[in-house]
Amino acid sequence: MARPHIPEIPYLTKIVTLPAAQATIRRLKADARRVVFTNGCFDLLHPGHTRYLSEARRLGDHLLVAVNSDESVRALKGPDRPILPQDVRAELLAALASVDQVVIFDDPTPFQLIQALLPDILVKGGDWAEDAIVGADIVRADGGRVERIPFQTGFSTTSLIEEILRRHIP
Repeated sequence: MARPHIPEIPYLTKIVTLPAAQATIRRLKADARRVVFTNGCFDLLHPGHTRYLSEARRLGDHLLVAVNSDESVRALKGPDRPILPQDVRAELLAALASVDQVVIFDDPTPFQLIQALLPDILVKGGDWAEDAIVGADIVRADGGRVERIPFQTGFSTTSLIEEILRRHIP
């Protein structure tokens, strides 16, 4: 069976490789632009995610979102996760106006990615203790800063999954 034609989707160009992200960051920093970095699984995108990303984007000129690969999510969250595959999660993030670039990473933490990119601002949710934010020391040592955005209560992927199961599984 032939695959249906999928038209070109401009925002898919926001999904990049690490070398492409590095080249963009070098160019932006040369122009004195502030690069913001955050990371996460972003499984079942919800308003907590979109509000967080919008706030992160306001901190600088360019928001790069690193998305855990499927393998990485399984290692962190268990064998039943992710719900959505990495390419779908990356596409949903790339479709957001607040997100400038998306890169998928395989490691359990974004440490090597942060080390390779050296963003100006590293962002995590307020549910993360400052001393637990991976890469904070690298960013600060390079002259950058770390920001924690208040956690959006009432939204979580786990809660969504539990609600779906409650409603649809007898």
